[in-house]
Amino acid sequence: MDLSLKVESFTQDRRDWLGSAHGTDAPVSITLDVSKFTANTHYPAGYLKSGLPLGKVTASGKYGAYDDTASDGRQTLVGFLFTAQDVDARRVASTSVVSSMLVHCFIREAKLPVAVDANGKADVAGRIIFV
Repeated sequence: MDLSLKVESFTQDRRDWLGSAHGTDAPVSITLDVSKFTANTHYPAGYLKSGLPLGKVTASGKYGAYDDTASDGRQTLVGFLFTAQDVDARRVASTSVVSSMLVHCFIREAKLPVAVDANGKADVAGRIIFV
C-alpha cells in the first residue's frame, strides 16, 4: 500500500479565443500526432492549448500543428484544437492522442495561442471568421 503524498494539478481550459459559441456544438473528433508539435512552442506546460491551428498529415490522416512551410499536408489549415490535451510524456505513452477540432466558428485572432498567417486564413475562408 502506497501512503505517500501525491500532488496533481489541474488547469482551466481557456477558450477566450472563441468569438462566440457558434460551431462549438459540432466539433469533429480527430487524432493528433504529438510528434508534429514542438514542445517549447505548442506545449511548454505539458499540454496543447485549445485554439492551436491544425493541419492534416496526408500520409497518416492524423493532425499536427499547422505549418505553412510543411510539405506533409500540414501546410493547409483545416481547423482549431477545441479542447486542451495533456501530452506530457510522463502521462501519455503514445504519440497519438484523441481530441476534437472546430472547423466552423468565429475566432478572436489576438487571443490565439499561436498566430495564423494569411495563407492559413485563406485556407479556411468562409468556414472560420477571424474577428
